[in-house]
Amino acid sequence: MNQKKIKKTKVERLPNIVYILADDLGYGDLSSLNPKSGIKTPNMDKVVKEGIHFTDAHSNSSVCTPTRYGILTGRYAWRSVLKKGVLGGYDEPLIENNRATVASYLSDNGYHTACIGKWHLGLGWELKNPERPIVKTWELNSEEDSNVDFSQPINGGPKELGFDYSYIIPASLDMSPYLYLENDKAVTLPTARTAGKGSERGVFWRAGEMAPNFDFHKVLPTISEKAVDYIEGRSNSKSPFFLYFPLTAPHTPWLPDMKLKGVSEAGKYGDFVSQVDGVVGEILSALEESGQADNTLLIITSDNGAHWTPEDKEKYAHRANFIYRGQKADIYEGGHHIPYIARWPGKISAGSNSNQVLCTTDLMATVSGVINRPLPVGAGEDSYNMLPAYLGTASDQQIRDYTIHHAANGFFSIRKGKWKLTPHLGSGGFSVPVEFIPENDQILGTLYDMENDPQEITNLYGERADVVEVLMNLLEQAKK
Repeated sequence: MNQKKIKKTKVERLPNIVYILADDLGYGDLSSLNPKSGIKTPNMDKVVKEGIHFTDAHSNSSVCTPTRYGILTGRYAWRSVLKKGVLGGYDEPLIENNRATVASYLSDNGYHTACIGKWHLGLGWELKNPERPIVKTWELNSEEDSNVDFSQPINGGPKELGFDYSYIIPASLDMSPYLYLENDKAVTLPTARTAGKGSERGVFWRAGEMAPNFDFHKVLPTISEKAVDYIEGRSNSKSPFFLYFPLTAPHTPWLPDMKLKGVSEAGKYGDFVSQVDGVVGEILSALEESGQADNTLLIITSDNGAHWTPEDKEKYAHRANFIYRGQKADIYEGGHHIPYIARWPGKISAGSNSNQVLCTTDLMATVSGVINRPLPVGAGEDSYNMLPAYLGTASDQQIRDYTIHHAANGFFSIRKGKWKLTPHLGSGGFSVPVEFIPENDQILGTLYDMENDPQEITNLYGERADVVEVLMNLLEQAKK
């Protein structure tokens, strides 16, 4: 009896996804993106050379907590209860417990998921005394008790939001409590305290509760080692993985390894960025040595612009935010125009770039495009599938209809095409003036042509009332 040979169809394995989120890294810090950078970043430059960089990428907020919300949910954080600023280390979870995240979506589609690094999205701490609240001040004096029972597991953290494994610190490295949490439990209880530090530019952290063995200098190396171990540990698995790796640097405190002292022309900050680049190198090596590089989509970006002040600019020639106006927290480009680079061998053309306007909220819809499976109903409402831009198949038209930016104090701006409208005057962040009311009542905001004026010098608000009206209406519709 003749038997027909059954032709087997090769099933392409879904790619691993590694998302490295630097903390306060500026577009101008990368030597491949800024020819005049005072910092050498060979590992990130390698990713640019072997992959793609987006010339017009933006964080959805100019500060960290809301950006992290946007990355994981595909939703602008101003739609949440957080309308301005950031959370502290003792605040409640920001992401709603019934909301789909990138992690839960990928987990539901066969991925193993991990979060290693800085969380800063709020945690559900258990109380020592249920009769009194948690002390939520950002800085605890030597006699204050936060009323947190650190011996109990947290809730509302990575596990509840779709991560199979987590190793995190609660918030920024300059915010207490200072401890590691592994899979929702304290690694070491914070039975000690730190008096804080703040006498030198960039070398700063607040007073508060701390694990006895917590060493600020070793946090970046510790989470890097955990990330490398995770990648290597997944090498023999049949299922793909998603690693969300939010770094603690180069955010304050600037604590570069002593062997890197003076390697940059931007002081301790520049040396710390060099250490961040070294961490990227460790991840690249782990992927390559474990045989997983060719089937991994690697994305590297930042949660907002660099905190590079006018005083820093006077002291150093380095421009952390490149040509862009302002700095971290601002509504100006320097607050949210970020480096965004990616590598996916065989899929992304080496040495390519894209001028598509991209927002950090776009991760959710983009990974949906990567694995070609629909998002849950109602998920990622502010997320766009940017995969065609990654792959170089996008048309000349912008994929995003418009993009909304948000400053630390709650200022909005909206970008559509080449136009950027801000219905306020001032930075809304760290740059002076933060806000002011004009003498001329007709000039109530700013309108910039971002194609011809990326440095936001010439305000066309009073000359293009037609554009202002269209963008104001669009912004109000989006906010509703």
